[in-house]
Amino acid sequence: MCGIVGLFLKDRSLEPKLGEMLTSMLITMTDRGPDSAGIAIYGSDAEGSGKLTVQSDQADQDFATLAADLGAAIGSSVTLSRKDTHAILTVKADQIEAARAALARVRPGVRVMSAGESIEIYKEVGLPKDVAARFEVSAMSGRHGIGHTRMATESAITTMGAHPFSTGMDQCLVHNGSMSNHNTLRRELKREGMTFATENDTEVAAAWLSHKLAQGVELGDALRAGLDVLDGFYTFVVGTKDGFGVVRDPIACKPAVMAETDQYVAFGSEYRALVDLPGIENARVWEPEPATVYFWKH
Repeated sequence: MCGIVGLFLKDRSLEPKLGEMLTSMLITMTDRGPDSAGIAIYGSDAEGSGKLTVQSDQADQDFATLAADLGAAIGSSVTLSRKDTHAILTVKADQIEAARAALARVRPGVRVMSAGESIEIYKEVGLPKDVAARFEVSAMSGRHGIGHTRMATESAITTMGAHPFSTGMDQCLVHNGSMSNHNTLRRELKREGMTFATENDTEVAAAWLSHKLAQGVELGDALRAGLDVLDGFYTFVVGTKDGFGVVRDPIACKPAVMAETDQYVAFGSEYRALVDLPGIENARVWEPEPATVYFWKH
C-alpha cells in the first residue's frame, strides 16, 4: 500500500505555492506509506542549462569538492547547490550525459536521482513530513509535481527503493500496486541497453516508458501501449518536462481520485489528499476509469 499525490498547475500565479501544496497533500497520505517518501518538482528551465539531482549517504565528504572535481572531468563549469543528503549539479544542457558518466568515475558512491532541464527529485527513508522538511519542499516553486509515500511490502526500505523513479531525461514515475512480469521486462530492457539501480518493479515500469519515449512515442500513446505489456494491478502517475499523466490497469483495484479546476489538475490516492486545495469545492471530481489514459500538457 502506497500513497500518491500529483499537481499540474494551469494558473501560473500558483507556481510559488506548488511545493507547499504538494507537501500538504503528501503528509495527508502518511498512513498509506510511512516508510519513505519522495517528491519530483518540475520547475522553470534555466536557459541552456541542465541539472543532475544526486544523493549521498556521506554528503559532507562526497559533496565537499564535487563541483570542482566534476568540472575538471568534463572540462566545463559545474555548480552545486546542496539540500541535506541531496545536491543539484548544474551543467550546460548538452553536457548532462557527459556529467553523469563522469560522476560515476569521480564519485562512484553518489547516486543520481534525476537528470534533465527542469526536474528535481528528492527522496529518503522516513515519514513524509520529515522528508519534506529535510529538503524544504514547501518552499519550492514549479509548474507541476508528483509525490509518493511508500509502504515497502516487497523490497527493503532504502533511499533507492523510494519513489519517484526517473529513468529518462525529465521523466519520472510513481506507482501504487504490483507488477507480475517485471523480471521478464527487466531482462528485455537490459538487452536494449537500459540500466537499473534497484530491484524495484516500479523502476522497470519507468524504464519501459522511457524506452518507448526514446523511440519517439508520445507519452499518452506509450501509456496506452503499456496496458498490453505491463502486467499487474497498478496506478501510475507520470511526469515529463511539459506534462502529467495518469493511468490505471484494467481492473483498477487501487484507489485513485482526480480533481480539475481552471487553476489545476490534482491527483490523490484518496480524496482527503485534495481537500485543502484552493477552490476544491467547485472542482470537477472523479475516479479515473480503468485502462484509460489521462494526460495534460503545458
